[in-house]
Amino acid sequence: MGVSWTARRERFRSLLEGPGCIHPASVFDPLSARMAEELGFECSMFAGSVAALVVLGAPDLILLTLTEFAAQAYRINRAGELPLLVDADHGYGNALNVMRTIEELEAAGVAGLTIEDTLLPRPFGEATPRLVPVEEGVGKMRAALAARRDPALAIIGRTSAPRIAGIEAAVERAIAYERTGVDALFLVGIESWVQLDALAEAVMLPLILGGVPAEMMDRAALAARRVRICLQGHQPVMAAIAATYEALKALRAGTAPRDLPGVAPPDLVKRLSRETDYARWTETFLGG
Repeated sequence: MGVSWTARRERFRSLLEGPGCIHPASVFDPLSARMAEELGFECSMFAGSVAALVVLGAPDLILLTLTEFAAQAYRINRAGELPLLVDADHGYGNALNVMRTIEELEAAGVAGLTIEDTLLPRPFGEATPRLVPVEEGVGKMRAALAARRDPALAIIGRTSAPRIAGIEAAVERAIAYERTGVDALFLVGIESWVQLDALAEAVMLPLILGGVPAEMMDRAALAARRVRICLQGHQPVMAAIAATYEALKALRAGTAPRDLPGVAPPDLVKRLSRETDYARWTETFLGG
């Protein structure tokens, strides 16, 4: 754990404790992380679904291992200084697995991570998602807090109860997780102001939303309900997939490389890859 990790974790906590609501940058590799930082985003987000795409080329079915996820998170963190929030799914197993997850992701430099209470991976014969018992969810949150070594690391309890079990169950779980001492709550499936108000009135923790309907995308109104971070989705990786596919398709069809549209200009690539720094280091340490 380096000093720089703690510094960015403290910046992330300042976002949770501040008065506003921000949209994080959805990132997936070192270059996208540097783009987000250059463009002025306050923090970035690395989702499990995105990780499955970029590491495995697979859908979000909990096929990725903790080691693979932590390695990519570390590459993202090493590339820049933005605080990184990550989706640690269900902690990759039971409460003891959650402790291992905290250790690995803390070492990878993440600023905050979510542990959710969905029953994952999908059990045999289950057609629809369901939640683990609230007692098990509480145990996972407590285990995560016990495993944390840097007190600046934000441990965030996550639940999809609004979508899976209804708002009353979501309120019950939010209250139970708040009592464990987690630093914030991440809610998935909020569909109305009435639902959000019920949760905001039941707990005092900062809230993070995994997206909301378009009519609720009002940051001032969200902030007034203690929503500090609201995801917009993971369009950047989807845009990257589409652009790469179209470039390969055009090349295969005979388009000359010089005629390809949408290719990154050399100056942008040089800036994002920090070519000037490497040139200076080459001259200083290798001669030239």
